[in-house]
Amino acid sequence: MDTTSETEKDTGWRGSREGWLEAAKAALIEGGVDAVKIQPLAKGLGLSRTSFYWFFKDREALLDALAAAWDEATTAPLLAATRAYAETEAEAMLNVLACFLSGGFDAGLEYAARAWGLSDPAMAARLAQADAARLEALRAMLITHGHDAEDADVRARTIYLVQIGYISMRTEETLETRLSRISHYVEIYTGRSPSAGELARFEAGLRQATRAAR
Repeated sequence: MDTTSETEKDTGWRGSREGWLEAAKAALIEGGVDAVKIQPLAKGLGLSRTSFYWFFKDREALLDALAAAWDEATTAPLLAATRAYAETEAEAMLNVLACFLSGGFDAGLEYAARAWGLSDPAMAARLAQADAARLEALRAMLITHGHDAEDADVRARTIYLVQIGYISMRTEETLETRLSRISHYVEIYTGRSPSAGELARFEAGLRQATRAAR
């Protein structure tokens, strides 16, 4: 039994902003936005409820931080992948696919954020802004590699809607299945096939990322 009084807890370890935010992420992924509540988070962290207020004004402030963390864990890496160095269009597309498949894009947090947006207009607006920014980044990447605006738009939507569909449907595939399909996806998305060398580098990077995530 924990005999530590609320006052004693308040004068001791209060945790950290990052700790509270990580706990909120886990609660969002596990139970949805309704599970992101101060008292259950405090209990899970072994901290007093009042400790929360050292880092956040209220629950709304925590939710704002959580939405920002989602954006940083999803939109930011995807945009970076579309702008990463690539000698060919196929390599550029492989950079994007690597972002989704290697864990650079937090699929669990994305799924939870989309569920959150169904009941929260403010979050729905954030999602709409993110969708627009992601699609624009994909369009820009394709235009850079020679596609006209209309063609780039359709291809960008194909890429993006397939990847978000994977996440929304919680599709699970083995690494070998994913790798067996990559060349076909690149050709469908860009109209160009990756070289054997590009595929080999992609596979090596993906396997390394998978091992590191274990």
